[in-house]
Amino acid sequence: MTLMPLLVLCALLALAVWNDVRTRRIPNALVFGGAALGLLLNGALPPGAGLLLEPFGGIGWLMALAGLALGLCLLLPMYAMGALGAGDVKLMAMVGAFVGPLAVAGITLFTLLAGGVLALVVAGYHGRLRAMLGNTWQMFKYSALRTLGGDLAKLEAPATPSGRLPYAVAIAAGALPYVVAAARSGRSLF
Repeated sequence: MTLMPLLVLCALLALAVWNDVRTRRIPNALVFGGAALGLLLNGALPPGAGLLLEPFGGIGWLMALAGLALGLCLLLPMYAMGALGAGDVKLMAMVGAFVGPLAVAGITLFTLLAGGVLALVVAGYHGRLRAMLGNTWQMFKYSALRTLGGDLAKLEAPATPSGRLPYAVAIAAGALPYVVAAARSGRSLF
């Protein structure tokens, strides 16, 4: 029974990665259904430390909702600046519904690190590393200048794009090591 939530979350993340790589979209049915399942499991199971922790059990509706909300809020600024798609933000919210607010904060940190490493690897593999680094500098420079001028910070797409990374890969690369390590050790990493 204790492996069931871990397997469900891993399957949902795998489906999200498959869809994002194939179509560059993460279906709403996947993230909304997964979030509902995370909330249901955390609310219906007997109380415990979490779906992946010892003692095994749900963290309750409120903590699961807090994880969902925090997962949404942590990536929402990147969506507002145009750096991520809405499906990526909703996917992190779904993960938060499974793991709660504390774990989703750690998972988001791991995800951002994984996203940066994956972007560098993909750009290097395609011979676009120099263009990507130049584009990144230009986007942040113009965003900072805009902010200083009183406008909203927004990352504009560069004139010569260096490629796009399906960010579900980064979310899975950040979430899976965290949840597997938490399930193996029986305690939260943070």
